Amino acid sequence: MTTLLDDLNSAVTPSMEDIELAKVSSRELSRALAAEVGKPTHFSIALDEPSEMISIPLSAARMLAGILAEMASGHAITIIPVQAELTTQQAADLLNVSRPFLVSLLEKNEIRFHKVGTHRRILFKDLMEYKKNLNAHSRQALDELAAEAQELGLGY
Repeated sequence: MTTLLDDLNSAVTPSMEDIELAKVSSRELSRALAAEVGKPTHFSIALDEPSEMISIPLSAARMLAGILAEMASGHAITIIPVQAELTTQQAADLLNVSRPFLVSLLEKNEIRFHKVGTHRRILFKDLMEYKKNLNAHSRQALDELAAEAQELGLGY
C-alpha cells in the first residue's frame, strides 16, 4: 500500500496563515490557468529565486488550483491515488459509515472488492463510483419528491 494511504487519517489542515496565502495563490493560479487554455501541456512556476522555474503538467497545475481553493475555504486536504487499495476501515471512514455496514455492502456486491488472503480490499475508484451512484439516486429521489410537492401545491 502506498505511503499516501498510511496518512489517510492525518489530513493536512491549513493554518490561518495558510488559508490567507491559499486565497491569494488560488486566485492567481486560476487566472493564469485560464490564460493557458489551448496552450502547451505544461505549466511553469517560479520558485523563490526569480531565475528558478519548474515545469509541471497542466493537469497537475489544475489539481493544485483545486487544492488551494479547498485550503482557502479552510478544508483539510488528503490526496489518494485513484488506483489505491483501501482497507475496509479506510473505505468506511471515507464513506462516513461503520466498518460492519461497509462489509455488508461488500457482501451484497454493491461495491466491488477483492481479497488479499482473508482481507478485503477496495479500490478507491470503485468506492468513489459507488458514492457517485448513491448521490445520483439521492438527487433523483429528491427531484421526485420536489415535483410531487409542487403537484400537491405544497411549495412555498
